[in-house]
Amino acid sequence: MSITAKEIRDIAVIGHSGEGKTTLCEAMLFNCGATDRMGKVEDGTTVMDFDELEKSKKFSIYTSVAYVMWKGVKINVLDLPGFYDFEGERHEGLAACGAAILVIGANATIPIGAESVVDYCLRLGKPLIIFINGMDKANADYAGTVNALKEKYAGKLAPIQLPIITDGKMTGYVNAIQERAYKFSTQGPQEIPVPEQLSKQMYDMQSALMETAAENDELLLDKYFEDGALSKADTVHGIRKGIATGNVIPVMAGSAYQNRGVINLLDEIVRYMPAASERSSTLANDLIADEVVGINCEEDAPFAAQVFKTVNDPYSGKMNYIKVFRGRLRAGMTVYNSNTDTEERIGQIFLLRGKKTEQVAELCAGDIGAVNKLTDTDTNHTLCEAGTSIQFDPIRFPRPALSLAVRTSVRGDEEKMFAGFNKMREEDYTFSIGKRADTGEFVLSGQGEVHLEMLAKKLKARYGVDIILSEPKIPYRETIRAVAEAEGKHKKQSGGHGQYGHCKVRFEPCENEFEFGDEVVGGAVPRQYIPAVEKGLRECLGKGVLAGYPVTGVRAVLYDGTYHDVDSSEMAFKAAAAIAFKEGLKNAKPVLLEPVMKLKVAVAGEYLGGVMGDISKRRGRISDSSAEGGVTVVIAEVPLSEITKYSTDLRGLTRGQGKFSTEFLRYEEVPPQLAEKIIAASKQ
Repeated sequence: MSITAKEIRDIAVIGHSGEGKTTLCEAMLFNCGATDRMGKVEDGTTVMDFDELEKSKKFSIYTSVAYVMWKGVKINVLDLPGFYDFEGERHEGLAACGAAILVIGANATIPIGAESVVDYCLRLGKPLIIFINGMDKANADYAGTVNALKEKYAGKLAPIQLPIITDGKMTGYVNAIQERAYKFSTQGPQEIPVPEQLSKQMYDMQSALMETAAENDELLLDKYFEDGALSKADTVHGIRKGIATGNVIPVMAGSAYQNRGVINLLDEIVRYMPAASERSSTLANDLIADEVVGINCEEDAPFAAQVFKTVNDPYSGKMNYIKVFRGRLRAGMTVYNSNTDTEERIGQIFLLRGKKTEQVAELCAGDIGAVNKLTDTDTNHTLCEAGTSIQFDPIRFPRPALSLAVRTSVRGDEEKMFAGFNKMREEDYTFSIGKRADTGEFVLSGQGEVHLEMLAKKLKARYGVDIILSEPKIPYRETIRAVAEAEGKHKKQSGGHGQYGHCKVRFEPCENEFEFGDEVVGGAVPRQYIPAVEKGLRECLGKGVLAGYPVTGVRAVLYDGTYHDVDSSEMAFKAAAAIAFKEGLKNAKPVLLEPVMKLKVAVAGEYLGGVMGDISKRRGRISDSSAEGGVTVVIAEVPLSEITKYSTDLRGLTRGQGKFSTEFLRYEEVPPQLAEKIIAASKQ
């Protein structure tokens, strides 16, 4: 199969979870002859959702790739997860694609999550088509959905078809530019006369499309003003130009489940979406020349590609998904990895259709495929022609937003757990695992509860390690608010030498974690035992007297004591210090401290009131807010215990558009009523 960049379209299928993205991909595969029947998500028979976790959950978790051929054009289709927790997978897929299809339901609203992916595409300059899905359903509202989109994306939206509705369902469509109508049938779309009741709407839409086309090309604008109209070819050219620059978003409709409107969508992808050869150059760093250069999609130039995804299968090994930006990749080539400064020999090259692979001899510029058994190559790495050294910008991955404590259900499986997660980290850069020094817990951090749940199931399925996730401990601290004196006496006689240590210690608040002072006079406590007293006190700092949390902000002054010439020892004075510690802290007005975080939230203005009110409910104090580019950044101080699951709550408040970050500020005293509950819970 000889394919050039001019004949390639790289298309990401995006949208919120449950809108029908995978079903649309399935219909595209079927219509192009890549499959002999359409699989179903609910039956676990789709090409794209092939992982066992995806089949059980009935939604996409990973970015999957499949290619189809349509009218002489190769379309690489990437099905991207819609659920928030798998945002990293979306970033990978969009980095490899030249354009996107947003799938939304015909519900007269913009679905949760759709706005963020549209804004992301516009920000990256990715051409976009919106496909309004579910037109076979009762109460499907095409006009209301288009109006909702127009309100949000005024001046960009360009509906290019009118649905023909019969008995509340879409039975065909009118192509406004071509002035043709089609009805759906089991043999595919069949041309029919334009319904009389839709003629006026068609001409109105046609005029609007001409105007949109003219606005995207100066020559067409002059022609439009002179003639008052544009030809069909000129209109298509102007719309195509507007799509390529991100100024125009075409809108289409259909039913992926019923395979209606999908053939029309394939036609418009070929007609309107930019070919790989037409994309603007991709910036990269030339490490030899030490300058930023533009990488054009040229087949006969030196090879350059980026790994956008890595799959680590326990049986078939490691597979790197790559996007070729320049040149050709051939089997048997030796390429240079500019990230690791190593060379890799290319063995086999594959095209992908879900989990199935098809071996090919080469990939040309603009194409997407996979290579296996590379030793030092991972996601984000640049592979280039030997003798050159360029490096593409890394794909940006979201930082972990939610942390849960993790432990193995079988004692002793900790090493296997870490080994498994380390392998999984090669595939997923959006999670981390580590041990917290302040609580001693192992903590798994990711994008949300569903993400962490999937990681746990994947670890069990692949590596046989069963883990338990739970709320992480809040690293509370204890301190004192008053001065108190206490004495500790350790005296024990059991035949032979006994044990005797006696110390008097004054406890007082201080700014540092712990300070030790010595005011002993007259040798009441011999000098050789004073370090033992300090050591005994320090060893007690790990467990306070209120709820057993570590103690901080205490100064302990040894001011008196007694000793025995024979029975005193370092051990005895350590024990005496521990007794004094417990007694002294009880009398020094001990209080509970909690960590307070600096919370930074970026949110659209329409959600600002709800977010600020929610912060106040969490005992937060807003310290600053500033507006920039339609987004308001709110800075607040909030106790850690109030935002352990803030990622989930913020999504609900902002329809998935809010972003936040946290950093530790300081410890503050817990309000008395809350402290009582925490202390009672710790004793239980």
